[in-house]
Amino acid sequence: MIEIIIALLAGICFGVGIFFVLKGGNKNDSERITQDIESNLRQLLPLMMRESNEHLTELAKEKLQSESKQNRVDMENKRGEITRIVKELEGYLKTSEKERIDSMAALKGAVEESRAITKELSVSTEGLKKVLSNNQLRGQFGEQVADDLLQMAGFVPNVDYYFNKEQAGSETRPDFTILLPDKTKINVDSKFPYNNLQRMTETEDKELKKKFQKAFARDVKEKVKQVTTRDYINPDDKTVDFVILFIPNEMIFSYIYDKMPELWQDAMTKKVVFAGPFSFTAILRMIKQSYENFRVQSNIHNIIGHVKAFEKEFDTFSESFLKIGDRLGSLQKQYDTVSTTRFNQLTRRVEKVTQEGMIEESKEEKTLLDL
Repeated sequence: MIEIIIALLAGICFGVGIFFVLKGGNKNDSERITQDIESNLRQLLPLMMRESNEHLTELAKEKLQSESKQNRVDMENKRGEITRIVKELEGYLKTSEKERIDSMAALKGAVEESRAITKELSVSTEGLKKVLSNNQLRGQFGEQVADDLLQMAGFVPNVDYYFNKEQAGSETRPDFTILLPDKTKINVDSKFPYNNLQRMTETEDKELKKKFQKAFARDVKEKVKQVTTRDYINPDDKTVDFVILFIPNEMIFSYIYDKMPELWQDAMTKKVVFAGPFSFTAILRMIKQSYENFRVQSNIHNIIGHVKAFEKEFDTFSESFLKIGDRLGSLQKQYDTVSTTRFNQLTRRVEKVTQEGMIEESKEEKTLLDL
């Protein structure tokens, strides 16, 4: 707008100048006209400036409104996007918080359970220490382990084995007496050498370790001596020629076999067989299998007799069955003869009778025609 006003003023001045040049006007007229133009311009210029300002203001308002509208649209879009992001964040935070609470609850439960188990283990450990520190309680513990293994293998108390039963001709009472199928007996004694082995594992002093190891070896030899001097191998009572020394702790049993082979080798020469929980279970399974083998063997003669009787009956059955087959074959042959030859002969006779009837009818018809 300003450019238009300036161009208009310049055009007016230029036109007035040309007019005076063409008219040849004098200086006074020129000055007068110039003053009039100047006066008119002074009047018109504020009006033009006001209109220009109003126009510029209107343009500015329109532009501002357009920009404001666009900004509002952008703000709404951004607000919507921010709202979506906030909702997603809230959902994620809620899920994370729930997972955190669940994890904390699970962790708390696990801690409580671990605490309870630790407490139980502590009580059990203290109880086990108390049991193992007492010779009588250790013996009862070993007997209970052996009894559990016997029953787990399928042995029935007072049927397949006895507990602490006196032997014939002897006052000794083995912890367990296992019966073989032919009533031969295997005596078992439970022994639990422990104290010196425990002391050996608890000390770090090498000299003390050697000392306690030797003491432990003496304990084992003493257990073997106790077994061999109690008439557990007793021909009068129909026992086998060896006795089982049951060690109810696999760690102690393995230590003796790995670190002290001379102990179990010496025991074998005295007909004493060491057995830990695993090897004792294997022995029991072998004995249980012998029951089945003995049962089959004791009944083998009866089974053979039944087989021979079956063979005889089968021969008789086969002979009778073949006779029935022969009779069925003869009947089948007779049936074939009747159903073919005899049936065909009867058919032919019927056909001849039919033909004779047709000949008589033909003769009668011819006689009637002649008449």
